Amino acid sequence: MPEAQPRNIVEKFFSAVGNILEAPTIWVRENVVKPNQQSYPWYHQKFRRVPTIDECYTDDVVCQYEANFQYKRDKHVDSEILSILRERFEDCVMYEAPDHVEKCTPLLKIYEEAATNWFIKYGDLGAYHDAKTCYMKQKHRLIWERRHGPVGSGTKSQVTE
Repeated sequence: MPEAQPRNIVEKFFSAVGNILEAPTIWVRENVVKPNQQSYPWYHQKFRRVPTIDECYTDDVVCQYEANFQYKRDKHVDSEILSILRERFEDCVMYEAPDHVEKCTPLLKIYEEAATNWFIKYGDLGAYHDAKTCYMKQKHRLIWERRHGPVGSGTKSQVTE
C-alpha cells in the first residue's frame, strides 16, 4: 500500500523537515547502536560467581579482593530486595487502608523473615566490614548454636549421662 502523498505545500515542508531531522537518528540507531548492543535478556549486568572467602588461600590477595567485591555485590542485592519488600508492604498498607491488618499480613511476614535473615548475615558488623568479618560472624554463630542451641531460644539443658 503506497504512502499517502502530502496535500499542500505546508505538509510537504513539515514532511521534509521531519525527514531531515529523523534520518540521521535512524541511521545512527540502525548502524551504530544496534550492532554494538549486548544481547543478554537481563536488566542488569551479570557477573560470574567467584570463590568465596573461605575458598581462598591466606596468601592469595587477588582471590580475597574478588571475594570482597562479590560479598559487597551480594550485600547490595540483598539490601535492595529488602527495600523492595518494605515498599510493597507500605504500598499495601496505603492502598488497603482500613483493612490493611488482614490483607497485608502475608507481606509483613515475608518482609520480617527477610529482614531477620538480612540481620543474621549482615547485622552488627560495623561500618567497615568485609567478607572475612562476615564469614567469622557466621562461624561464631554456628559454634554458638552447636554449644547452646539456636540463638534466641535460651540455653539448652545439660544432658547428664
